[in-house]
Amino acid sequence: MSFDVSADAYLRFMGRYSEPLAARFADLAGVRPGQRLLDVGCGPGALTAELVRRAGTDAVSAVEPSASFADAVRERLPGVDVRRSAAEQLPFPDHTFDAAAAQLVIHFMTDPVQGLREMGRVTRPGGVVAACVWDHAGGRGPLAAFWSAVRELDPAADDESGLAGVREGQLADLFSQAGLDRTSVTTLTVRIRHASFDHWWQPFTLGVGPAGGYVASLAPDRRAELREQCRRLLPAGPVEITAAAWAVSGRT
Repeated sequence: MSFDVSADAYLRFMGRYSEPLAARFADLAGVRPGQRLLDVGCGPGALTAELVRRAGTDAVSAVEPSASFADAVRERLPGVDVRRSAAEQLPFPDHTFDAAAAQLVIHFMTDPVQGLREMGRVTRPGGVVAACVWDHAGGRGPLAAFWSAVRELDPAADDESGLAGVREGQLADLFSQAGLDRTSVTTLTVRIRHASFDHWWQPFTLGVGPAGGYVASLAPDRRAELREQCRRLLPAGPVEITAAAWAVSGRT
């Protein structure tokens, strides 16, 4: 899978879903003024921006392994403490934050349990650790129509249904394995309207993530075939997508 892309490409592909999701996720985490907050795997900053809006620039830190994404957040949100780091080894002392949140990143961590342990370590006693991932396995994620079209043409293709935490109950189980047992589980839903089929399809050609990597791997005729298969599954426009994410929050 590839996230070695520009921040603009990622935002055009996933930002249309992750930005409205961020507000619902911040509500779940109980984000409010006066807290110190950490965004783990911040990407180009969809959740980071929401945390800043609620708590202020000086209250927010973020970590991100991608240099282009980290640079984009620094440019977008001057004053936020943005550090290049994987989730599995966070560059902060114990008990630094009131809340640590990971939006749409647990399923891409090399070791999700260790990442959650680290989030718990840097969160103060009684603080909040929260994470959410799209319901890719249940067919309710924002890319469900795309992967359905892929499977009809290529049944052996690897979609995102096997990633960590994307099946019902898996995310809560990862929290438990990380020693975070005081949890609550819910579903967060966003609804996005695309003006046309082409507006929906074009970001898949930008090479972002597993879906973009799959499209980039296809020969031109196969790519055109996939596009037409998607078109058959979706209206010409507008295209309305309802996407659901599993979400877990817990107290340390």
